[in-house]
Amino acid sequence: MAIKTKANSTVTVDPIIKIRNLNTSYGKHQVLQGIDLDIYPEETFVILGRSGCGKSTLLRHLMGLEKPTSGTISIKNMDLLHTNQPGRAELMKKMGVLFQSGALFNSMTVGENVALPLREHTPLDPATIQIMTRMKLELVGLSGFFDHLPAQLSGGMRKRAALARALAMDPEILLCDEPSAGLDPIVAVGIDHLILKLKAAFKMCIIVVTHELASVFLIADRIALLDGGVFRFIGTREEFTNSQDPRVRQFLERRPDDEKIDPDSYVNLLLENQ
Repeated sequence: MAIKTKANSTVTVDPIIKIRNLNTSYGKHQVLQGIDLDIYPEETFVILGRSGCGKSTLLRHLMGLEKPTSGTISIKNMDLLHTNQPGRAELMKKMGVLFQSGALFNSMTVGENVALPLREHTPLDPATIQIMTRMKLELVGLSGFFDHLPAQLSGGMRKRAALARALAMDPEILLCDEPSAGLDPIVAVGIDHLILKLKAAFKMCIIVVTHELASVFLIADRIALLDGGVFRFIGTREEFTNSQDPRVRQFLERRPDDEKIDPDSYVNLLLENQ
């Protein structure tokens, strides 16, 4: 990928994530079909697609939680699928994850949740961990909620707390699974602006899986549309808006699939319900 510097010269940037010929099957059902993808440092890359198209499966592969049927995933020039466990563990420390539900531990305070990665994966003393935890909470606008339990927070605040935990280790790559899910539009756009703020502050690569077109057009540098286990489109926001691919147009225009009804099956359904 070629980019222009402030001096108006062009430099080539290598992908931070390379995916080649990735296939995933569950029994006879193939979810991902020969996917190739490059994602670059410091870009916000958004993956769109209907439910069941393979978005979450792809995200689980990137997290190292699930192995594909075949293919390769390289992160920071390391083969994720074939490296040893210590190497994979070190690689995962460079990645933060914001889960769709937040996935906070309800029995722990907000501060304890955010501090957990630091306690588990660093030799830092408790005083330093507490300082770093408070800094991350302040960054997401929760500086006064260190001792609160997750149940005492609103949905948007829980997402912010989960985001602070994802940032605890200062990751180079941040994975976000539906960051706006279940939030009202005002809170959702606040999360979007927070993602933009974090990208500017930390120079991270951010990968977002979402259905929210409003969020996409606010935060994305590039967009990928996953459909039927393959990428139908990969490009910029402007290219996405101008694309004439039928699936892209259907997504942009929010058109449902054409319903095909078998008359005989419909009659049989009516008879069964009598």
